[in-house]
Amino acid sequence: MSEGSAGMTIDTEALARQLDEAWENREPIAPLSESEGLEDVERAYEIQTKWSELRTGRGERIIGRKIGLTSFAMQEQIGVSEPDYGSLWSSRYFPTQGGRAEIPAEHFLQPFLEGELAFLIGKPLAGPGVTLQTALAATDALAVAVEVVDSRIEDWNIKLPDTIADNASYGGFTTGPWSRDLREADLRTVGMLINKSGDRVAEGMGAASLGHPAQAVAWLANKLASFGTELKPGDIVLSGSLGRAVPAKQGDVFVLEAHGQPPLTVTFA
Repeated sequence: MSEGSAGMTIDTEALARQLDEAWENREPIAPLSESEGLEDVERAYEIQTKWSELRTGRGERIIGRKIGLTSFAMQEQIGVSEPDYGSLWSSRYFPTQGGRAEIPAEHFLQPFLEGELAFLIGKPLAGPGVTLQTALAATDALAVAVEVVDSRIEDWNIKLPDTIADNASYGGFTTGPWSRDLREADLRTVGMLINKSGDRVAEGMGAASLGHPAQAVAWLANKLASFGTELKPGDIVLSGSLGRAVPAKQGDVFVLEAHGQPPLTVTFA
C-alpha cells in the first residue's frame, strides 16, 4: 500500500490484477492517474513489476525490455524529461517466417504499430555509468523490429504513471533477421519506411530515439540499475519508435523497410 494524490491509498497489487484482467479480457479501464490518484513514477513501476510477477507466476517469460517515450517531441507533449520502459513478454512475441509475421488482431484493444530497432544483448550490461559506446560494445546484433503498442487505459487517455503501470503500453513485437553488420552502421542515420497496402504511412530515422538508438539502450541500463537489475546476455531491447505510430486493425498488411535489411511484412490477421 502507498499514498496517491489527496491522500488516496494505492493498493499496487490490486491495480496489477486490474491491469491483468484488462489484458486478458480486452476491456479497457479508466486512467489510474484519475481513478486511483496515481502520480508517483516509483509506484507506477512497482505496479508494473507486480503485474510481471503475476504473469511469470503463471508461466510467462520476460525475454527483454522495451523503451518508450524516446522521442523528444513526445516527451515534451506528455511533459516528461526521460523515457520509460516495460518488459517484453514471450507470449506476445510473434516470430517471422520468410520475412513475414502474422499477428492476431484479437489479442489487442486499441493497437498501433511502430517501426523500431531491436538490440540483442551479448554481454551483461549494468549501470550506472553505461554510455552509448558501452551499450554498443555489449550488443551482439541488431534487427529491424515492429512493436505493437496497446493500452489497457480507455481511449489512450494516459499520463506517464498510467503508461508505466501498464507495462509501458506493451502489446507485442516481432523482429527481422539479426544482423551483426548493423552494429557498424551509423544508427542515427538508419532510415525506416512503413507502407500499408502500397501507401507510405510512416517514416523515421534512428536519431528519433534519444538522438541515437544505442543511447536509449544506455539510458535503460542505467535506469534498471536504480531498481537493482541489469540487462543480461540474450535479452532483446526495443529502441523506441523511429517514426510515428500507425493505427492497426484486422486485415491490415504492413511492410517495413530499413537500411540494407530485407523487408519485414506484418499481417494483422
